[in-house]
Amino acid sequence: MPSAKGSKSRTTYTCSFCGKNQDQVRRLIAGPGAVYICDECVELCREIIQEDKPNPSRSKLPLQRIPPPKVIYEQLSEYVVGQEQAKKVLSVAVYNHYKRIGAAPNREVELEKSNILLLGPTGCGKTLLARTLADILDVPFTIADATALTEAGYVGEDVENILLRLIQAADFDVAKAERGIIYIDEIDKITRKSGDNPSITRDVSGEGVQQALLKIIEGCVANVPPQGGRKHPHQDFIQINTANVLFICGGSFQG
Repeated sequence: MPSAKGSKSRTTYTCSFCGKNQDQVRRLIAGPGAVYICDECVELCREIIQEDKPNPSRSKLPLQRIPPPKVIYEQLSEYVVGQEQAKKVLSVAVYNHYKRIGAAPNREVELEKSNILLLGPTGCGKTLLARTLADILDVPFTIADATALTEAGYVGEDVENILLRLIQAADFDVAKAERGIIYIDEIDKITRKSGDNPSITRDVSGEGVQQALLKIIEGCVANVPPQGGRKHPHQDFIQINTANVLFICGGSFQG
């Protein structure tokens, strides 16, 4: 006659998602309402959520799809005739710039940013090259005239207005603007006025602009007034980091 103890059967629990029982998995987690999930299904759910989660380093710019220099050169040649040396140098420089951005989070050594200086007479295609590069890479782009820039507090445009136009080109998406391209034309016109006496005449459109431009070109966190700083002095500022903004400066540098 069998004992009562031997007739007892062990309760078997199964995963409510995959159907495996407790002996087939490493761990079974109980939830409300007699719902169970195994460790394998938990791991699968984690992988699915991770795939759907946007990657911040790639959502701002598809760096994994940056074309190699040869492809950039070929696309530039479709719009710009001639200037072969400039197109080759630009293709390599732009490619290295955006590869540096993509590699930055994974490197122990920080790579310094580089910018581009284009020399050539008016009408040789400097602006067209810069604009076409931005179109190829699908990044925000803006053009600034260096002759209109003055030091803050004087008649003219502040240097921060250049960054404001870049943010506007990115539809006020600061993360996108931080990887854009700024072309500054007539950069040779802001040279220091050698004939002026600095103690009498302040060089507000030459050396003063150089110092202001140097900060944002080298890379800094700038405070940008969204409506222009001079007409609305008490507004909130937009902060933008220019460490990954590519500055292309162009000028004729005659003489």
